[in-house]
Amino acid sequence: MIVVTGATGALNGHTVNHLLRHVPPGDIGVSVRSPERAQHLAGRGVRVRYGTYDDGKALRHSFEGADQVLLVSSSDVTDDVVTQHRTAIDAAVEAGASRILYTSAQGSAFDSPYPPLAIHAATEQHLAESGVAWTALRNGFYGDLGQLLGPWWSTGTIAKPDDGPFSWIDRRDAGEAAAAILIGDASADGPIDLTLPAPVTLDDFAARASERVGRRIGRVVIEDEEWVAAETARGTPETLARFTLSMFQATRTGHFAHSDPTLQRLLGREPRSIADQIADQPAV
Repeated sequence: MIVVTGATGALNGHTVNHLLRHVPPGDIGVSVRSPERAQHLAGRGVRVRYGTYDDGKALRHSFEGADQVLLVSSSDVTDDVVTQHRTAIDAAVEAGASRILYTSAQGSAFDSPYPPLAIHAATEQHLAESGVAWTALRNGFYGDLGQLLGPWWSTGTIAKPDDGPFSWIDRRDAGEAAAAILIGDASADGPIDLTLPAPVTLDDFAARASERVGRRIGRVVIEDEEWVAAETARGTPETLARFTLSMFQATRTGHFAHSDPTLQRLLGREPRSIADQIADQPAV
């Protein structure tokens, strides 16, 4: 059995949907904090059980019978995330899983300029010490393009702090790649980078956005402190604004400039480009 956590979220939700195209639903389980939100999966024959990274006993029950477990990284930034991840890994091992996959991030390292990557590094270290086969899915950046680019459609500009090269992948591709490993289409051990074939910058996004709308979308660089002040004036907590700023600052160091062909290999095709992703965005 394959058990997936975070299956009601966007990333691992895509993984489960892809698994259902290739694996009998009775061979798939999900471990979720809110089982009522997974009833659409239960209706398709997927085993749905309650599980939270704060409760090892509940996790062991939700992982029961699993050969493989896919762990999504915790989104509970107010808690001790590393401890949560260790609890989940230990529960999977105790439940008898022979392989654990974990949604990590490109550039994971204890000395990374982007704070979340130290959390991923600590989690990967615990995986390496777990005694079972493991894979760290070091995904490139992904998420809401509106948050990354701002209201470019209406303003005609992408106005953000200075940036450097990074990879922005489509969550659907990341989810499909995880499924490819789980169903055995391709082997992947240890940490693997899942990136675009070549890194991009916000200048590239501006160029592709211009093509999307048929008019020029400019790239405006805003000084760091000016950008933080503008964000807080709009109601963003300063801690969150500075957290986001640290991502832009980390890209400037070239920390995310590396690209890797593994995502393309797992998908058996080119990953969705940033032009593809912008084209999928609704006109606003």
